[in-house]
Amino acid sequence: MEGPRTVTAPRTIVVIGAGMGGLAAAARLAAQGHHVTVIERSAHTGGKLHAARHEGFVFDTGPSLLTLPAVYRDLFIKTGTPLEQCLDLVPVDPAFGYHFPDGSSVVLPGAGTAAAADAMQQSFGGQTGAQWQRLMERAGHMWSITRGPFLQSARPNWRTMASLATSVSDVRTIAPTSTLRDIGKQYLTDNRARQILDRYATYTGSDPRQAPAVLATIAYVEQTFGAWHISGGLSTLGQVLTQRCQELGVAFELNCAATAIDVAGDQVRAVTTADGRRFVADIVVSNTDATVLYDQLLPPGIAGKERRALTKAQPSLAGFVVLLGLAGRTPGLQHHNVWFPEHYDAEFDSIFARVPEPVIDPAIYVCAPDDATMRPDDHHESWFVLVNAPRHGDGRSGTMDWQAPGIAAHYAQHVVDLLAARGTDIRDRIVWQHHLSPADLQERTLAPGGSIYGWSSNGARAAFRRPANQSAIRGLFLVGGSAHPGGGLPLVAMGAETVAGLIH
Repeated sequence: MEGPRTVTAPRTIVVIGAGMGGLAAAARLAAQGHHVTVIERSAHTGGKLHAARHEGFVFDTGPSLLTLPAVYRDLFIKTGTPLEQCLDLVPVDPAFGYHFPDGSSVVLPGAGTAAAADAMQQSFGGQTGAQWQRLMERAGHMWSITRGPFLQSARPNWRTMASLATSVSDVRTIAPTSTLRDIGKQYLTDNRARQILDRYATYTGSDPRQAPAVLATIAYVEQTFGAWHISGGLSTLGQVLTQRCQELGVAFELNCAATAIDVAGDQVRAVTTADGRRFVADIVVSNTDATVLYDQLLPPGIAGKERRALTKAQPSLAGFVVLLGLAGRTPGLQHHNVWFPEHYDAEFDSIFARVPEPVIDPAIYVCAPDDATMRPDDHHESWFVLVNAPRHGDGRSGTMDWQAPGIAAHYAQHVVDLLAARGTDIRDRIVWQHHLSPADLQERTLAPGGSIYGWSSNGARAAFRRPANQSAIRGLFLVGGSAHPGGGLPLVAMGAETVAGLIH
C-alpha cells in the first residue's frame, strides 16, 4: 500500500470534535504533513464510541460491532504501523442469535453468506436458504455498483445516479425506488427471514418500510467481510486512534467547546472556544453534528442551501440503553442477540410518528461479549441492552421528553421485564444496572435528540440530502455520522478519507 502522502504547503487545520470521523481525518491530515489541532468539548476522545465501567464490568455504550475492518486497516497502515499491531481484532463466530415470538430462533455465523443461508435453512425450512443466498448475490452486485460512486465520492447527487445508468441492469439491480421491505418481500417468503433483513435498516437509524433497498448491502458486507470484536471493547479502537494522532503530532484540546467558526467573506479563518481562545485556521474540519454546525457555529445568513437541505432531512431514530452487570452465565447466549416483537411495524409507527412515544413492545438487542477483560470474572456477564426509541425533545414534532420525571427509569424496568416475558429472565441475577436515555446521548455527544446516526435513510432522496464532505464555505469540511456517507464506524472513516483527499 501507499505510505503517507506529504504536502508541499502544510496548512493549519482545526478539527472540531474528537469522534471517530474527526480522529480519522486528523490522523490522515497529520500524516500528510499538516499542522492539526483537535478541539473536543468533553474530557475524552472517541465520541459515541465510549465505554462505561463499574467494578470490573465494561460496556461499549456506542457501536458494539465492527464490520469492514479493511477501512481501519487502510487508515492505520497509511498513518504508521498496522492496525493489528495496535489492538487485538477478534472475529466473532457464531455472532448473532435471533429469537422470534413463536419460540423459534436461529444462530448465524459471523462471516459467510452461504453459511448464513444454511443456518436459516436449518431453522426456517422451506426455500429460505436458497432465497437468502440469491438475495445476498443481488446485494453483492449492489455493493460493487455503488461503493465507489456513492460511499467513496465527495458529493453524490442525482447526476451520480445517472452515471450509474450505463446499463438497464445496473439500475434494476439498485432498484432506487424500492424499499428494503420491498426487496425482502421479493426474495423471502418466511417472515422471520424478512425481519432479519429489516433489522439492517435500523443500522442506519431508519424504517425498513421507507429505507432504500440498497441497504441490503449492509447484510452483504457483514456476512462477506465478517463481524469483528476488539479485545477490551470497541472503545479500544478510539484509544489507539487517539494515540496514533498523538504520535503524528496532533494537538488535543479537551474540555474545550467550540462556540463559533469565524468566516471572512466565504473563507474560514478561525475557531473560537468557550474559554475565549481563538484558534486561527486555514481549514476547519467539523466532526460535530451538521445541525449544530450550521445552526450554532456558523454566522447566520451563509450556507443557505445547506441549511435548507437539513430542514428536509429526517433525523435518525434514537436509542435507549440499559447496562446490566449479571451474576452467572447465560446458556445459549451469543455475542449479539435480538428478541423480535410480535408486531415489528408497531415499533416504527411509534418512533417516527409526529407525536412519538416509547415503544411498548420493541425489538431488544443485547451485546454480551465473551471477553474476559470486560467482566469481573468468568462467573459474571456484561450486557449492553439497546432498544430503538424516539428522539428526545421539548415537544417539537417527532420528539418526546425523556427527562420527564420517572419516565426513563420506568422504561428501563419495562425492557428488563419484557426480556423475562420473552423467556430470558435475568432479574434475579442483576448486580448492577444503569440506563442511558436519548437525552443522555444528546448531552454527552451533542447529537440532537440523541439521534444515533445523524440522519435516517428514509426515502429515495435521503442519500442526497445528507450534507456533503466539502461545504460551500471555502476551507470548511464535514466528517462524522451526520455527513456523507453516513453513520457507523466504517462509513465515518470513509468520509474522513474523502476529506483528507480533498485537502491538498
